[in-house]
Amino acid sequence: MSQVQTPSYFVTDRVKEALAVTLRGCEELIPQDDWVKKLARSEATGTPLRIKLGLDPTAPDIHIGHTVVLNKMRQLQDLGHTVIFLIGDFTSMIGDPSGRNSTRPPLTAEQIKINAETYYRQASLVLDPARTEIRYNSEWSDPLGARGMIQLASRYTVARMMERNDFHDRFKAGTPIAVHEFLYPLMQGYDSVALKSDLELGGTDQKFNLLMGRTLQAEYGQEPQCILTMPLLEGLDGVEKMSKSKGNYIGISEEPNTMFAKVLSISDVLMWRWYTLLSFQSEAQIAALKAEVAAGRNPKDAKVALAKEITARFHSAAAAEAAELDFINRSKGGIPDEIPELTLPLGEGGVAVGIAALLKSAGLAASSGEGNRLIDGGGVRIDSAVVSDKGLKLGAGTYVLQVGKRKFARVTLA
Repeated sequence: MSQVQTPSYFVTDRVKEALAVTLRGCEELIPQDDWVKKLARSEATGTPLRIKLGLDPTAPDIHIGHTVVLNKMRQLQDLGHTVIFLIGDFTSMIGDPSGRNSTRPPLTAEQIKINAETYYRQASLVLDPARTEIRYNSEWSDPLGARGMIQLASRYTVARMMERNDFHDRFKAGTPIAVHEFLYPLMQGYDSVALKSDLELGGTDQKFNLLMGRTLQAEYGQEPQCILTMPLLEGLDGVEKMSKSKGNYIGISEEPNTMFAKVLSISDVLMWRWYTLLSFQSEAQIAALKAEVAAGRNPKDAKVALAKEITARFHSAAAAEAAELDFINRSKGGIPDEIPELTLPLGEGGVAVGIAALLKSAGLAASSGEGNRLIDGGGVRIDSAVVSDKGLKLGAGTYVLQVGKRKFARVTLA
């Protein structure tokens, strides 16, 4: 009996370009050789690859840190591949244990429905809705039933499940692990089987779950998917990952002027990291801009361009232009030529400094409490942008702080 041979395909320049797009800013591509083969086959046959992103709608709002993975999806979508925006309405009711040291409370069906609608509406500001396949994993998870769930569970061992860091650490520490938590990675992996995905994206904290999809696809006789992990975006402080709880975020529904000013507040070093992960400019364009700055061009020019691009994406080009004009007008008219300058230390270990504490240290408020009251009253500005979040934290960089109409300080945090 003759052996069936898998067709081989040429790695064309278009395939190399697609690989470069895939690798831009990513943490890991596993396994890269398999992804190149999939790209080559797609190029030769004209068959789009199926690219999956699964999101549990645990919260209704998105900040730009969430869009790092969505940006990658859009880049692959623009190459002609099929993007699947998978809403984990079934898995949300289990609760994802990734990175947790305790069981996460599951959401109600009503919470999931509301959050999913809001989440997709916001994600559509990045993805092309006309070329996005929207799926819900309850489509195949609900029909499994008890029998199907037991059969699925038989395809993975407890020993391998305990290799997962959070399970291993919790077991070693004597922290309870509920049996249903084992079902979450299994169900996420089964999503890849149901969708016949070629590539699944996720954050670095999702690596175990993404690899589960490869394992289960092989168990069900499918070609295993490749996985692409993206890094977690540092927030405005340049230190910790972007998070609403840390106050170092930019919400994609924030007002254009606020969004523009917040982007301008990041450090020059962080700016290039954001360019790689958030900008749709090519790597060649970014490299050219970086070379210009290295040759003496004001880095603020590059930061303004990034601020305009991000603001335009979530609002409009006109809104971005108006935000830039507003920023220029306020900067020219509001800040005196000579203001006090001082250098203050970051927290121990380079930890970002809270805005209220910074106002006190700069002599612009008598206490942190007064600083918070000034923020509540809309009387505090950073680089001419009104501060509305008392939880805001600032990392290394230079900032013009303003309280009221007459109190200013140019503060360098280092």
